[in-house]
Amino acid sequence: LSIGDFAPNFGLQLDGLSLIMLGMVTGVGFLIHLFASWYMRGEEGFARFFSYFNLFIVSMLLLVLGDNLLVLFLGWEGVGLCSYLLIGFYYKNPSNGFAAIKAFT
Repeated sequence: LSIGDFAPNFGLQLDGLSLIMLGMVTGVGFLIHLFASWYMRGEEGFARFFSYFNLFIVSMLLLVLGDNLLVLFLGWEGVGLCSYLLIGFYYKNPSNGFAAIKAFT
């Protein structure tokens, strides 16, 4: 992508610190996936929950592995959006919707 003299890069960087954080994000995410698959069994919206949660993990990985501020910003905004979606997952209860809006602002 190039706009005049401006050419933003979309890249990932793997160094020692990002490797440690990659292990933490994927390790904790795996444990949460295990627990959530047991907790959400038979629940309405099972696939929707895991699509939100997987998008959250991808956003966290972008946040950790981004090599410039553009990728970091995309990861940060993705984490915020997914937090909103996951907090308001049980949207039929009005207090969950209000909590999601409060977390998003």
